[in-house]
Amino acid sequence: MIQKNRLSVCAFAALMTFSTVAGAQEQRNMGLTEAIELGIQNNKALKRSNIAVDKASAQLEEARDRRLPDLKINGQYMRLNTPTVTGPLLKAMSSGDNGGQSEGGSIKVNQIALGMATASVPIYAGGKINNGVQAAKYLQKAAVLDFEHQKDAVVENTIEAYYNLYKAQTYLDLVKEHLKTAQQRVVDFSNLEKNGLIPRNDLLNIQLQEKNMELSVLDAENNKKIANYNFDLMVGINEQTDVTIAGDKEAIQPEVQSMDYYESAALANRSDMKALDNRAQAAVYNTKVTKGNYLPTIAASGGYAAIDIHDALTVTNAMNVGVGISYNIADLYKNKAKVKQSVAQQEDVRLAQEELKDGVKLQTHKAYQDYLESVKKVEVLSRAIDLANENYKIVKNKYDNSLATATELLDADASKLQANVNYEFAKVDSKVAYQKLLLTTGTLYQSYYPQKK
Repeated sequence: MIQKNRLSVCAFAALMTFSTVAGAQEQRNMGLTEAIELGIQNNKALKRSNIAVDKASAQLEEARDRRLPDLKINGQYMRLNTPTVTGPLLKAMSSGDNGGQSEGGSIKVNQIALGMATASVPIYAGGKINNGVQAAKYLQKAAVLDFEHQKDAVVENTIEAYYNLYKAQTYLDLVKEHLKTAQQRVVDFSNLEKNGLIPRNDLLNIQLQEKNMELSVLDAENNKKIANYNFDLMVGINEQTDVTIAGDKEAIQPEVQSMDYYESAALANRSDMKALDNRAQAAVYNTKVTKGNYLPTIAASGGYAAIDIHDALTVTNAMNVGVGISYNIADLYKNKAKVKQSVAQQEDVRLAQEELKDGVKLQTHKAYQDYLESVKKVEVLSRAIDLANENYKIVKNKYDNSLATATELLDADASKLQANVNYEFAKVDSKVAYQKLLLTTGTLYQSYYPQKK
């Protein structure tokens, strides 16, 4: 009975272990569009970039709030140690009627209450408020454009990780299929060797090729696991998810436009260029803000006060309204350095714009040439597959007629496998090259979500 219970416990434990392992390895079939959506949704750098947008929006709101009036309310209540208050005024007041509250021109005060409300509305601040708002607007737009540029980079990285996984899966499929062929060849050659139709050395070469293919499969499986793990991290899903690339089997090459077309698109659409343009405008307005320190500040003000000195004085409805002007003469000689800094900042941004423009042209030109080369590689390697297949058939026929060695046959077989691998990788590389071209023109995200750009 005890032995039976032990067997039941072991069986249950084994079942639970199997269920845990099976549940840990989730299977998921994923297309490129879904991968991009997940990448955008879960990318941590993109979330930080979005926080920068919120921060810039808050700074714009803060700049606008400077147009609003300043309101202050002050109140005090003080308990005194009953001091004796005397003076000519009190004597004059008490000479008529002291009301029983003073003696010999003195008043006993033991508490004081003060209340005051003031308001100040800026009328003119040397243009600092309005220019500050304009500068904040351009910086807020720049933050949004930085977010869009970061989004394009996330899309590009996701696409690259997606196709790296696709290449790993494709290579694994090819070497597995080739391993099956090698295993069947070992069976066939073993029968031939037993019947004395081929020498022992040929069989050994075939068996060695089989073992080499087994090693290739192990390497391919390891590379696929690494690519899968990297992809899971990139799109923000469980790292144990085994992703299978959905579809994407055909190498559909988009129509290639002229170099001028892509260069014009880059200069017109690049979010990083637009962001720098907005920062240049913000620098102009910041300089105006700094120069505004040379001008006076005018503000309208108003207030209300109430005072109660116990048994001595009560003041209510003490209201005032007026206009004030403030001018810091020291800014005439202290503000020059700040203005120079602002002007230097403008010039720095202008030079950065020219530098970025040259960089965008170089990136676009390189991406364009890389894409054209990738298209030609696909055409060349497509023909190479036909040549490798034809070569294998010829060598196989020669071997069957004792006109070629087993080594030559294996070399032809390896060339056929390599041609297939090169062709599949070239198709993927061509797609990635096209995505990079779209990235350099600032239209990568728009190509997948035209309604959201």
